[in-house]
Amino acid sequence: MRQSEKKKKYLIIKRIIDVIVSAVALVILFPFMLLIALIIVIDDPGASPFFTQKRVGKDGKEFTFYKFRTMYSDAGEKQADLLPLNEMDGPVFKIKHDPRITRVGVFLRRTSIDEIPQFLNVLKGEMSIVGPRPALPEEVACYNEREKIRLLVTPGLTCYWQVQPHRNELSFKEWVELDIKYIKERSLKVDFKIIVNTFGAVIGLNGV
Repeated sequence: MRQSEKKKKYLIIKRIIDVIVSAVALVILFPFMLLIALIIVIDDPGASPFFTQKRVGKDGKEFTFYKFRTMYSDAGEKQADLLPLNEMDGPVFKIKHDPRITRVGVFLRRTSIDEIPQFLNVLKGEMSIVGPRPALPEEVACYNEREKIRLLVTPGLTCYWQVQPHRNELSFKEWVELDIKYIKERSLKVDFKIIVNTFGAVIGLNGV
């Protein structure tokens, strides 16, 4: 089988798996999602329990990204004051003990439960189960040519970076190299390996 045909077959099977898994997950987890939404509202009633944001997907196309809200309703207004505390290099902003995160939000991030609504992005074809994490438009605007390679594939719920034991200690350059490694190696076997390792990371409470 030619390489192009092999890749096409892989992408078709990958999409079928994405649709089946995301649809089943959303149906089974729907009551749990309602419960989480209620808890978020009780903890901080100032905004919707769901958080939406513009992210950049394959070929630079923007889409609406879904998560459970883990920050206080005025978090966006406070980010500028926290920029000097950023612990990541490159265009990414992350703080290990971000004061904008709610009490419930800390738990949701640690367990990666906040990511569950992204199964809707997967079902819509904007994301895949495995792929580079989708970036913010302002982050992509700062990308160099090598970093733009991340945009050649559909972004995902999990990736090589996501399953690293101390992922936030990695530099942005190392993060990008892991994504490029995935793009070069991607296959059903690699995807399955990353998914299995993701369960291990979730059980180990490696989320942030």
